[in-house]
Amino acid sequence: MRLSQLFTKTSKNIPSDETARSARLLIQAGYIHKEMAGAYAYLPLGLAVIDNIKTIIRKEMDELGASELLMTTMQSKDLWQKTDRWDDQKVDIWFKTELKNGTTVGLAWSHEEPIVAMMKDYLSSYRDLPVAVYQFQNKLRNELRAKSGILRGREFLMKDLYAFSTSAEELQDFYDRVSDAYMRIFAAVGLGNDTYLTYASGGAFTQFSHEFQTVTEIGEDTIYLSKARRLAVNKEVYKDDVLAQLGLNKEDLEEMKAAEVGNIFNFGSTKSEQLGVTFTDQSGHEKPVYLSSYGIGISRLMGVIAEHFADDKGLVWPTAVAPAQVHLIRLGEASQVVKQADKLYSSLTAAHVSVLYDDRDERAGKKFADADLIGIPNRVLVSDKTVNDVSYEWKSRTSDESELMSEEQLLKTLAIKD
Repeated sequence: MRLSQLFTKTSKNIPSDETARSARLLIQAGYIHKEMAGAYAYLPLGLAVIDNIKTIIRKEMDELGASELLMTTMQSKDLWQKTDRWDDQKVDIWFKTELKNGTTVGLAWSHEEPIVAMMKDYLSSYRDLPVAVYQFQNKLRNELRAKSGILRGREFLMKDLYAFSTSAEELQDFYDRVSDAYMRIFAAVGLGNDTYLTYASGGAFTQFSHEFQTVTEIGEDTIYLSKARRLAVNKEVYKDDVLAQLGLNKEDLEEMKAAEVGNIFNFGSTKSEQLGVTFTDQSGHEKPVYLSSYGIGISRLMGVIAEHFADDKGLVWPTAVAPAQVHLIRLGEASQVVKQADKLYSSLTAAHVSVLYDDRDERAGKKFADADLIGIPNRVLVSDKTVNDVSYEWKSRTSDESELMSEEQLLKTLAIKD
């Protein structure tokens, strides 16, 4: 990716109503574009981050044995009425629209009902179970106030997984496996040390659901955290009886602000009973299917990562999610400098190292400031000095110290950093 060919530019212009630091930096650095309150376009650099997060998640979902699909955004009113979740008094975040033939449809805020109804066509016997499916899809939620940039939007990208089981025991086994997979995902994107399994309200279906909360001052949730146990309790269920049930003491808990980056939920057999989805067990008896659902807000996760690691110069991306591994900066237009920089760009690309190449005819200060703002983890400089030394100047985004390296040393260093 050459910066000279990228249509986006870094900018000092930020929408006046944008207050979240992560959103301001992402807009300034050219990762996202604000369409309106709660709705953002993901520009090439931003899409690269999203794709990297999706790759990490997809690996874990596939290892769980789940199959990827893509459901529709338009949803049936009749279907949601069967589960009593169409009424705006019950679910107050619906976007609804009327088709030209007069039919009213909803725009997806979740997919439990459509997934369960679809599976009715594919599940009939215990031999068909267990089964799990997942998707990456934009969700639409008619939030009263869209705020905090991509941390809470009206349109956002989510990974949602739905698992169908023959029994409560089989469901619980998969539930625990997904919980472990989620912690690996949050560790892979750099948030493992600050993300905690959190007990939250289970609503009408079960006593608890589980959230994954990342400790951050910009979080909208309040949690009570046991670092020793690596678990937390959401303020909504912070009661003496709950703490006693979990074996927690108030004096051992810290009150913290946190952002929810994932959740897992046990619906039991309720949805299947409402929608008539059953299977025949080994004894020939008809039984309802057990459902559990698992979500990660991908665009929100991107915002939390941006917020969590940013410094006073700009964004700081962990290598696993950065839009490129190397920010290659060429200083000057001298033929030998251009030749050396182009050669390194080709070598890195051939070695499957992703590169953002600043080949623009810009002053050094502008290029360095842009590199700090964009936040790619490794910076390599090509200049008159490096040409004369037959070397390359490498530094990390978070260090002021640089080293001169040969191409071979540089490739080894990048392999270690990867």
